[in-house]
Amino acid sequence: MVIKNKGLLDSTATAILDRNACPCGQPHSTADHWQFANSMPTDPVDLTADLAKMSLIKPEAFSLADRITVAEMREALFFKQAGRGNSRREKLCRDLAAQAGGLSNAMAAAFGPQAGIFFGDVMRKNQFTRRRFLRNVSIGAALVTLASCGSNPDTPPEATVDSSAVDGSNLEKTTLRVGFIPITCATPILMAGPLGLYEKHGLEVELVKLPSWAAVRDAMIAGELDASHLIAPMPITMTLGLGSAPFDTRTVTISNLNGNAITVANRHKETVKGPADFKGFRIALPFPHSTHTLLLRYYLATGGLNPDTDVQLDVVPPADTVAQMAVGELDAMLIAEPFNQRLVAEGAGYIHMLSKEIWPGHPCCILSAGQEWIDTNPNTFDAMTKAVLEASYFAKDKSNRPEIAQTLASRQFLNQPEDVLQSIYTGKYDDGNGNTQDIPDRVDFDPYPWKSFAYWLTTQMVRWDYVPGDQADYNAIGDLYLTEVVQRLGGELGLDVPTDELRSENLLFDAFDPSDPDAYLNEQIETYGV
Repeated sequence: MVIKNKGLLDSTATAILDRNACPCGQPHSTADHWQFANSMPTDPVDLTADLAKMSLIKPEAFSLADRITVAEMREALFFKQAGRGNSRREKLCRDLAAQAGGLSNAMAAAFGPQAGIFFGDVMRKNQFTRRRFLRNVSIGAALVTLASCGSNPDTPPEATVDSSAVDGSNLEKTTLRVGFIPITCATPILMAGPLGLYEKHGLEVELVKLPSWAAVRDAMIAGELDASHLIAPMPITMTLGLGSAPFDTRTVTISNLNGNAITVANRHKETVKGPADFKGFRIALPFPHSTHTLLLRYYLATGGLNPDTDVQLDVVPPADTVAQMAVGELDAMLIAEPFNQRLVAEGAGYIHMLSKEIWPGHPCCILSAGQEWIDTNPNTFDAMTKAVLEASYFAKDKSNRPEIAQTLASRQFLNQPEDVLQSIYTGKYDDGNGNTQDIPDRVDFDPYPWKSFAYWLTTQMVRWDYVPGDQADYNAIGDLYLTEVVQRLGGELGLDVPTDELRSENLLFDAFDPSDPDAYLNEQIETYGV
């Protein structure tokens, strides 16, 4: 439904709803709030009078009774509350409702026949009285106010972030295009939009969904993107010109930790117990130069397999893996979420192991930008980085994960079933083996770009001949990870960020000491022969 007189409705909703007021007028606990709500008058005229005395309903609202419909007022109130004072968030809610054919259709789909009872009478043009109008306005105002002030004791409060605008007058540019692949690894880059964080830092960001990592890389090199979601090793290989023309690229923040799995087709359930059992398999990976590829090669080698000869490793776009596994074209995959959990949900595969079991706390994806763009737009770069840093810390708080799943399920972001995303973000999931797991850091978020991450990734790229040994300057490659930038900007935001640049890493089969990466690499080759 198209809302007429939208400006009038928005101002009316604001007049009716005083977001800083509470119907009881006093500080209270959540339980006290609901006791108060239960004691409110039930007669609509009495209720209206009480709310008007509290300044929740402004006198001027009464004069609008004959100028707007109940349904239009209902929608204006709903979207005003849903936006929580953030225009971009309100627009997102309106866009989502429009996709459903209007708010009524969306609510009917969600709540069934009871939707009309909750939100008031559906629109009947020229068939409502002043009394019915006042009743619906009163109930709507009360519900919206209750929702913004407190919540049912059994319902956790919705998480929020500080979206107060900062001075953006020094930005070199304010309109950005940022690329992403629709996987959970992109969470902070995506959530910075609905949370109002890009807007807070003076930016208007278009999030550009792309089908594959090769497409992302090529768009960055062509200058079609200002920044992008990439896999952690890609800035290294792009800077070195491996697989593309050299393009000086930086890792700005770590987008996610963990967040992947080795998933196996159900037909192999009784035979695959360890790395040696993958011999002869066709295994999907998202990109040749990816954390997934390096972790899988590391794992297979411990079982005596040569990943270049004993298995077939194929690059498959993440979104295509579910269909290929379901029809028997794939035996296994190491891919980002949500596609592992999708396979389980569709009965086509089971989770053999999470990537965090191979390397706990490993980096998967990142926010990246070209060095030339950073140098040309230093203030804009800082603003973008701050927005994503704040979104990362929002995602790092596990109490925010249900809201993230709900927000990113929509078509414009991940376009996935919300229940699948909930199981990934909360870590409470079915593994396809009849077990319900509870692993809160199945996917995790910490934006700090440890230079030791780059060191380990480089040892493996040398090991598997992606990077020539004479180009493995660990200090120079580590400098592609902008640790010092995150220290500076995180400090300005008051975030708790590390002060060290290197740390030791404990993997499934060994420990990595970043002070001597060559010794680590040589020991691996001597131990496993590859």
